Amino acid sequence: MAKESTSLKVNAREPAGSRAVRRLRRDGDVPGVVYGGDDDPVSFKVQARELRLALAHAGAVLDLAVEDAAPTPVVVKDLVRHPVSGDTMHIDFLRVRLDVKIQATVVLELTGAEDAPGVKEGGVLEHVTRELTIEALPNDIPDSIQHDVSEMVIGDTLTLAAVRPPANVVLVDDPETVIATLTPPKLQLEEEEEIEEETEVVGEGEEGAEGDEGETAAGESGGEDEGESGE
Repeated sequence: MAKESTSLKVNAREPAGSRAVRRLRRDGDVPGVVYGGDDDPVSFKVQARELRLALAHAGAVLDLAVEDAAPTPVVVKDLVRHPVSGDTMHIDFLRVRLDVKIQATVVLELTGAEDAPGVKEGGVLEHVTRELTIEALPNDIPDSIQHDVSEMVIGDTLTLAAVRPPANVVLVDDPETVIATLTPPKLQLEEEEEIEEETEVVGEGEEGAEGDEGETAAGESGGEDEGESGE
């Protein structure tokens, strides 16, 4: 069943330099570009609040209208955020056909981590791969893909081959891609390493002591021999 698309209306703008773009952002607008399909790229601007609301309520597909032009289905191709504030600095939309499959990136969420036996035993669950490349019709692209890790034990390595995508969605990445690992507690490993180091140091000390005793005994024996020969 197709998802309902969210509509977003934007205003066309002339491509400009960095100074004009900074002025635009100060006025509360976000610059963007829409491209793809049979039409030319179009630069636009949109109020940051309107864009934020549209992205929050949208699925994968937006109906984008540049001023009074007819809406066209688009997906987010690239979104640049400010490294500190997290505000959207620039956005690229790609025109799509709803009957043609496209590749997209979706977030992979791991569920059930707290119930995993390995985690309960103190193991460390590392989420290695957080985004997946998929292929699907635009309206079939999920907001995220979830995978249950509640059965993982210490020593397990989860690969993409174990992840089951929703219907009509194909995973594009290598099936051997590592998704997550569950390793022994770091503290336990450190303690074992320290014990091994201490054992080695003690062993070296005992060998040194035996060597010193041997040298001392040899020295005493030599002294007695010399004394006897002197008499």
